[in-house]
Amino acid sequence: MGYAPVGGLRNDAKVAPRHLAVVRITHWLIAAAVLGLLASGIAILVAHPRLYWGETGAVGTGSLVDLPIPFIIGLSPWNRPIHFFFAWMLVLPALTYVAGGCLTQHLRKDLVPMKADLHWNSIAGVISHHLRWKRTSSDDAWTYNVVQRLTYLAVVFVLFPAIVWTGLAMSPGVTAVFPMMATALGGHQSARTIHFVVAALLVLFVVVHIAMLFLVGFTSHVSAMITGRIPQGRSAR
Repeated sequence: MGYAPVGGLRNDAKVAPRHLAVVRITHWLIAAAVLGLLASGIAILVAHPRLYWGETGAVGTGSLVDLPIPFIIGLSPWNRPIHFFFAWMLVLPALTYVAGGCLTQHLRKDLVPMKADLHWNSIAGVISHHLRWKRTSSDDAWTYNVVQRLTYLAVVFVLFPAIVWTGLAMSPGVTAVFPMMATALGGHQSARTIHFVVAALLVLFVVVHIAMLFLVGFTSHVSAMITGRIPQGRSAR
């Protein structure tokens, strides 16, 4: 979670620091960027809802996947600058989060799983618990289990870099200087297809993330991510 130690509390009205400031600020900036990217990205996609593989792709050529979305011509040119703006709004806070997480040891303490938890029985038990939609106990609601830790690490160090790389690889201006960014992925259209797949995985992560918030206590956790504190001596719900 990225929290500070608790001490010197005299009554239940006191609160203890939990989320570090760098975690809270970058969390909400990234959340706003993801919403903007999702809205503008959908508008770009519906302008040409077909995916290709290789360097080129157009209406008259064979496609890899035809998405069940109607063509709405004219949206893409208006939304590309907006999409690019929110992309930078994602990248800068994300880099700040990683740098701050390293300096404060948030990543090591709160996201890197312990070796004892890295076995199938532990991971399967956590997955089974959540698939049965069981509410988490108050004591466990404020810590990350092994599946959450592995998922967050995958999002931060795999999906986010992949979405940035594929996004840049679709830019003719960027690939004119760094052509390997596109050719390493198989071409501009391959980069676009991979970009779509990674974006879909990130959307799935957001949906599951919000669902888990309702399972452990939506109001209390959102409040903690805003204020950085949770009440002591109260239910975490």
